[in-house]
Amino acid sequence: MGAHRPKISVVIPVFNVEGYLEKCLSSLVAQTYSHMEVILVDDASTDGGGRICDAWAARDGRFQVIHLPENRGVSNARNEGVRRALGEYIAFADSDDYVERYFLEALYDALVENRGDISICGNEGLRLRAGPAQVLSPEEAARCMARRALFLWTAWGKLFPTELAKQIPFDRQALCCEDLLFFYQVLKRVRRIAYVPGPLYHYVYREGSIINHGVTAKRCTVLPVLDRICGDAAGFPEVKTCFHQIALDTAARLAMQAMENGADGSVRDYLKYFRSTARHHFGWRALTLCPDQKSAAAQLALCAGIPAFGALAAVYRLMKPTRQKEMG
Repeated sequence: MGAHRPKISVVIPVFNVEGYLEKCLSSLVAQTYSHMEVILVDDASTDGGGRICDAWAARDGRFQVIHLPENRGVSNARNEGVRRALGEYIAFADSDDYVERYFLEALYDALVENRGDISICGNEGLRLRAGPAQVLSPEEAARCMARRALFLWTAWGKLFPTELAKQIPFDRQALCCEDLLFFYQVLKRVRRIAYVPGPLYHYVYREGSIINHGVTAKRCTVLPVLDRICGDAAGFPEVKTCFHQIALDTAARLAMQAMENGADGSVRDYLKYFRSTARHHFGWRALTLCPDQKSAAAQLALCAGIPAFGALAAVYRLMKPTRQKEMG
């Protein structure tokens, strides 16, 4: 890869993922796009993750490590990495995931060839429906997320101009799905989004991660984020409708997980909160964007009330007793 191509900065927050980190970093050092820097932000890990980061930085001059004095969360860690980034473009990865060797090259080529403002690749691990390579408008991208097809709102699996990323710091108050608010702000600032269908990013299901755990108050902070987005999107009507659907879908998924796996408090109180959220965001136009009939039924049942939702959840448990968790 010629050095005339622009440098890409890859920002990776690291916190207590010692068992996954080597695979993640090995996948980056194998990139066919070699003109990069990898910024490892050790968020005060208490395992051996910090030492692993230091060892990689000692072996490869493209790797640098920032050791934060205290754990302040992924948003703060990403912001610190973005602040230090020197590349013209920036990509994010989570330290328990890994990427294909063409990850950066494919994202950069797609962005340049399609005159995109950002680019997005397919992923493996979230069971999303794929589609052909294409160029999307912000409205079309929001519709994809609402239908859980092609991609979600994650920061990873995407390539952004560094200048753009520096304008949109991750919100440190959003304790879960902080990517959601970041990507919404991105959509407000771009016109062309290049999509590469290949599963170049591998999301690793990890039992202890926040989105694969039970329902907690921390996980539910995604719902105020969606309220905030929908309130902000008044002049962005197509996108607002899509985010109403995302809120409906998220509330129904959290409600189903609370019934299946319990919660860190009263399940009934959580269900009341999810019912209120669903009713607030409900609209027939939003419902038409629902990813599938089963999700639509769950959203309608939750809006109808807790008894109706409980009955539907019981039917779903009988139909698929070993139902897998999905991203909430």
